[in-house]
Amino acid sequence: MPKRVLVLCTGNSCRSQMAERLFPLLSDGLWEGVSAGSNPSGYVHPKAIEVMAELGVDLSDGKSEHVDQYSDQAFDLVVTVCDNAAESCPVFPGDTPVAHWPFEDPADATGSEDEILHCFRDIRDQIANRIKAFLSSGE
Repeated sequence: MPKRVLVLCTGNSCRSQMAERLFPLLSDGLWEGVSAGSNPSGYVHPKAIEVMAELGVDLSDGKSEHVDQYSDQAFDLVVTVCDNAAESCPVFPGDTPVAHWPFEDPADATGSEDEILHCFRDIRDQIANRIKAFLSSGE
């Protein structure tokens, strides 16, 4: 049975969505990912979907969900990917470890289409590298 990680951010439209799908991919299925937001946007950002598709990951079925729906579930790890989520992170049952891995919000990127996509790719890759470091640490 895979370990479970809950990835939290504010809107649950970009960073947490990408991390949710990267955890099982990079762990060869040893981790199951879910994500939620403290103030969900109600959608997954199209550019997050686009840059994940570049890795062969289909994020088009992602859902922006509220963290409250997971408050009674057990997780092996909770990861916050923005400062707002870290500040409003609920308490989960047991001794669930909480890690704070802040990343810039690619939804705030400005510039040309290429510059914005570059920002989304950069954040995706930063998240992937952080997950790889976590997995290789044996935690």
